[in-house]
Amino acid sequence: MDGLWGSGGTCLFSNKVFPGTHTPPPPDLSKSMSGRQKLEAQLTENNIVKEELALLDASNVVFKLLGPMLVKQELGEARATVGKRLDYITAEIKRYESQLRDLEQQSEQQRETLVQLQQEFQRAQAAKAGAPGKA
Repeated sequence: MDGLWGSGGTCLFSNKVFPGTHTPPPPDLSKSMSGRQKLEAQLTENNIVKEELALLDASNVVFKLLGPMLVKQELGEARATVGKRLDYITAEIKRYESQLRDLEQQSEQQRETLVQLQQEFQRAQAAKAGAPGKA
């Protein structure tokens, strides 16, 4: 149960159990959510690029940025590159979603364990209070 408690005896995974105290989400959860948001932005940008490339024909010239230089690129190659990038980003988003689901399940399991422990503690306290003369 070492992973459930932070400094000062606060619970790391639940703000429902201890009203009035707020604990931030675990670092892995924050990191995963932030990464997924960045990927969503990249997905949007790349979809816009794909739409723009779809408007072009063979007579148009396409350039890509390599360091400080613009280099001429074939339209078909540019479309293929953007398509592969979209596939990669989509796969990464799915990976992050899976990771987020796993973290949420772990958090829920730990929250349930904490509630059970609190109930056991309360029963023990009640039994102790109900048994006069025992210390």
